[in-house]
Amino acid sequence: MRNAMTVSKAQSGHIVFGPNFKWKALAPIFDDILKAFLKETGQIPPEEDIIQMFIKINLIDLAKNRKPEGWNRRGRVRMVFPITDHPQMYFRSSGKSAEVVRVTELLSAMLKKAKVTHKVKYDDLKHVPA
Repeated sequence: MRNAMTVSKAQSGHIVFGPNFKWKALAPIFDDILKAFLKETGQIPPEEDIIQMFIKINLIDLAKNRKPEGWNRRGRVRMVFPITDHPQMYFRSSGKSAEVVRVTELLSAMLKKAKVTHKVKYDDLKHVPA
């Protein structure tokens, strides 16, 4: 794991939520988070209906305080909400890139603005070598 302040390239960027985090705290901003992620990574689907479907599916989970699905589709970068003891999300590419760092920092800023407590880490995948 590397310090967030000194990273220029990473294979994965992690946003680890605070100890009192509830998944439903993401509901008001999930639409903006997903759209920002897709725009920054150049993965906006050609059909707006696809984005709206993913937003709706994820919002249903968040409203029930469940972990959302995220965007774990084939592409340059994935947005994953793993099953862990500590609620988190991460962005992963197949190799180290500045894009992962840029996306992680952008979405961290959005979460800070929405007052969602979290920490940022890089290259902290336990099950996959960096």
